[in-house]
Amino acid sequence: METIGTWWMWAGFLAIVLVMLAIDLFLVGGGKQHKVSFREAATWSVIWVSVSLLFAAALWWHLDGSAGREVANQKSLEFVTGYLIEKSLAVDNVFVWLMLFSFFGIPLELQKRVLVLGVLGAIVLRTVMIFAGAWLITQFHWLLYIFGAFLLFTGIKMWWFAEKKPDMANNPLIRWLRGHMKISDELHGEKFFVWKDGVRYATPLFLVLILVEISDLIFAVDSIPAIFAITTDPFIVLTSNVFAILGLRAMYFLLADMADRFSLLKYGLAAVLVFIGVKMLLIDLYKIPIGFSLAVVATFIGISIWMSLRKEKLARAAAAGRAHE
Repeated sequence: METIGTWWMWAGFLAIVLVMLAIDLFLVGGGKQHKVSFREAATWSVIWVSVSLLFAAALWWHLDGSAGREVANQKSLEFVTGYLIEKSLAVDNVFVWLMLFSFFGIPLELQKRVLVLGVLGAIVLRTVMIFAGAWLITQFHWLLYIFGAFLLFTGIKMWWFAEKKPDMANNPLIRWLRGHMKISDELHGEKFFVWKDGVRYATPLFLVLILVEISDLIFAVDSIPAIFAITTDPFIVLTSNVFAILGLRAMYFLLADMADRFSLLKYGLAAVLVFIGVKMLLIDLYKIPIGFSLAVVATFIGISIWMSLRKEKLARAAAAGRAHE
């Protein structure tokens, strides 16, 4: 596998990740059970994005001195594009988390433990998938066409079902878990298991944890092939993925009370997946420039956010007008 990553670059990245994880676990949320405020979540979201951009700048500076300006521009642009794609697709994952917590009635102050384990699980899972995917692509180039077709299909499917609300009550996985596990009817703080009359019961919080980890797996299957359309360098793919994931918990609390304001975001994400799928299918015929890809992804996400906010504003104005009648 060709990569720009040297042993000390990997070691430095690991050190940064461990420090960021420690900060995320013990400072975001104060290391204790409490409801994270919008201001706190916004502050940490800005911090995580800033750290990621600083990493991109440091990567450019190092490569500019060791490999030349052209390589530095190319690799840093690949990192930023991969980071933006992963961050954008992660928003949909956050909305799924919100839906799960809402369905099971998990209050915000009890969600921290599930989110912590969810983020840690996502990092481990994606690390394995990225190295496996990078190796497979070096051995079987035609897999890029499979990934491209899959992303194209996923994007069309996401667009088609954007307005459909999942039926959580009749979800086959939830019904299967309830049929194969003893699950208590009520929460017991942050506990995943409790004992009743000598029998161990899983709490609804544990059920949510399983579903969160499964949702991470499902979204990884979408997002990782999408970044392989930008670069197959495992160092760039992994670093952009992990930096996007590390700020996921802060972003979750930031969007916890704002999910309904981004009702059209799914269409933007669907368009991104379709574009990346087409880019991957054309990879041996025409290589779409990374800068153009970054611009397209940013435009799709930006337009969907703007249209979502405009739609909400018009809806509020219409409701106010009816109230005055």
